[in-house]
Amino acid sequence: MGVHVIKVPDIGEGIAEVELVAWHVKPGDLIAEDQALADVMTDKATVEIPSPVTGRVLALGGEVGQVLAVGSELIRIERDGAGRPAAEPAASVAAASAPVVERSAASPAAPSARMAESAQPAARDRPIASPAVRARAWELGVDLKHVPGSGPAGRIMRADLDGYVPSGAARTPPQAPPTAHEPSWAGTTRAVKIVGLRRKIAQKMQESKRRIPHYTYVEEVDVSPLEALRSQLNARWGEQRVHLTLLPFLIRAIVLAVRESPQVNARFDDETGVLTQYEAVHVGIATQTDEGLMVPVLRDAQARDLWSSATEVARLAQAARSGTVVRDELAGSTITITSLGRLGGIMSTPVINHPEVAIVGVNRIAVRPVMMDGAVAARQLMNLSSSFDHRVIDGAHAAEFVQRLRRHLEDPATLYAE
Repeated sequence: MGVHVIKVPDIGEGIAEVELVAWHVKPGDLIAEDQALADVMTDKATVEIPSPVTGRVLALGGEVGQVLAVGSELIRIERDGAGRPAAEPAASVAAASAPVVERSAASPAAPSARMAESAQPAARDRPIASPAVRARAWELGVDLKHVPGSGPAGRIMRADLDGYVPSGAARTPPQAPPTAHEPSWAGTTRAVKIVGLRRKIAQKMQESKRRIPHYTYVEEVDVSPLEALRSQLNARWGEQRVHLTLLPFLIRAIVLAVRESPQVNARFDDETGVLTQYEAVHVGIATQTDEGLMVPVLRDAQARDLWSSATEVARLAQAARSGTVVRDELAGSTITITSLGRLGGIMSTPVINHPEVAIVGVNRIAVRPVMMDGAVAARQLMNLSSSFDHRVIDGAHAAEFVQRLRRHLEDPATLYAE
């Protein structure tokens, strides 16, 4: 037997380090060739690293949440003779570069039949699922071996897990015991280590607030005519086409408004001092998922009609929540919309999606009394809470942009009157 050191692979695209977000093995475990060892996260994706050999885990190279440099030691495995010869290349990692596998000077010994037989079932029985689905299953206390998969090769999708949970018993994730320094009134507490996507979100929000001098402009919009039109369109086309929410109308209003406010549909490189304004409108749609906030991108909004935008927004949201969104769908936005739907409150102070320079926040629609032509009328009102980068967008320009949005939303005929 020999000792193999598996190193953090070069996943490409200039990635110099990764975050270790999950271990699937522990020291002493018997593992099979191609069995998943760990999940690592780059700025763009989570990658599952398989074992190139059969053997026993000797040592792990880091703890969950630790940032590891490419080429650093990930795991040590005592190799069993039944695995692939040391001279063969290691298995590929999600179509990226293969892990580096090194062999020590120890001379090989005869294969251990007992170890090989013990390790192989673990690989065969391990269900196919994304790291996000595995993490969610752990939170729910669900053994994925019991969940039927509907994806390719039996892959377990988020919808499969959600459909299985009501019929199975879920446990509560273990809580960390209170530490000695906690006050007596604290009661039972749980220490939650911020890792993976949640950590990336925290870093991105901190970076955005650190770099960008935010200011928020709030405007009230009477969406009564828009809501009437939306209801009519859904009643007429609801069975043949996708259901229309407010978002496709707002996306169209943004497309029109940025024509006269091009500095809002832009990205600012504060290292070079260059503001890049875009003719195409690529709208980020802030989407809440169980793993955290994601911002999939609706591309070329200027070329879409209401139903095309609505269909793509629904597809992107489903992909984000099911864990099937791909990295290209999470990059390249030029302006972002954030909405909490019915939880939207009366106003908010949204954080800009750096390096963009503006974000449009949608608040809850509420029926309120309004004076119209000398009489009180019930109207459907909604606030837009929009934040801007004060380094490149003056307050007057921000106000002009939001007022253009308001006019288009209050007079929906103008959205396609061209």
